[in-house]
Amino acid sequence: MTDRDQLEPNPERPDKPAVDLRTDRPHPARVYDYLLGGKDNFAADRAAAEQGLKANGNSRVPPRENRAFLSRVVRYLTEEAGIRQFLDIGTGIPTAPNVHQVAQAIAPDSRIVYVDNDPIVLAHARALLTGTPEGRTEYLDADLRDVDRILDSPQLRRTLDLDQPVGLLLIAIMHFVPDSDDPYALANRLLDALPSGSYLALTHLTGDFAPEAWEAVAAIYRRTGVTMQVRPKPQIERFFDGLDLVEPGVRVLPDWRPDLGPAGTGERPSDVAVSVYGGVARKR
Repeated sequence: MTDRDQLEPNPERPDKPAVDLRTDRPHPARVYDYLLGGKDNFAADRAAAEQGLKANGNSRVPPRENRAFLSRVVRYLTEEAGIRQFLDIGTGIPTAPNVHQVAQAIAPDSRIVYVDNDPIVLAHARALLTGTPEGRTEYLDADLRDVDRILDSPQLRRTLDLDQPVGLLLIAIMHFVPDSDDPYALANRLLDALPSGSYLALTHLTGDFAPEAWEAVAAIYRRTGVTMQVRPKPQIERFFDGLDLVEPGVRVLPDWRPDLGPAGTGERPSDVAVSVYGGVARKR
């Protein structure tokens, strides 16, 4: 049996045919999983990741720092900002601690909707749908670019109250959205559906510190069918236009509130190694 022939049952819709994992081509979620040391990836994902590592030997650092940043952000939003609802788009393959594990450890009544469009994430969805009895977790198979499908989905509507503040998590996903798909409009449409007091948390790859290395990685991914667009800090800050940035603003990931949790790689890695900005902002 070839990779492409591998099928998994659809846990979201058991009445539907098996899910085609499309293992003949890399997917960001599975490449990310490989770079984190996970096992839920296939030959095409590993090949793309290894080519990226040859172009930039620091390619394993951003995924680890993203996971650490995500944990700190969810802790901040739950513990300090009082957020009890999260919409995590671009969830990726379950990697502990997941959003619900961090949030519900602090506030057991927290509710989380996970969104991703990778079939293997769908196949693992049951691992994401476990949480506290007081809270709720749901998984939605959807693409970030299909905003209406996300916002109108029964999974979201039965889990989140859009009259109450929501933490919108766009972690390591917007650099997979090219300018031609207008990533700013997508983020704004999602935010427009959320009430005042909601928060946006976002991370994004940058070429500010090692432009040639990251452009080489982006070119490799594009050749394998994965769009990647690194952006400079002013373009990343634009995602937060009209929102109130939480201190310390948009920073290289290890510098965003390190007191809230450990760094992703132990000792603080260099800005060149991380090459990811992150920030959190509140909707007025």
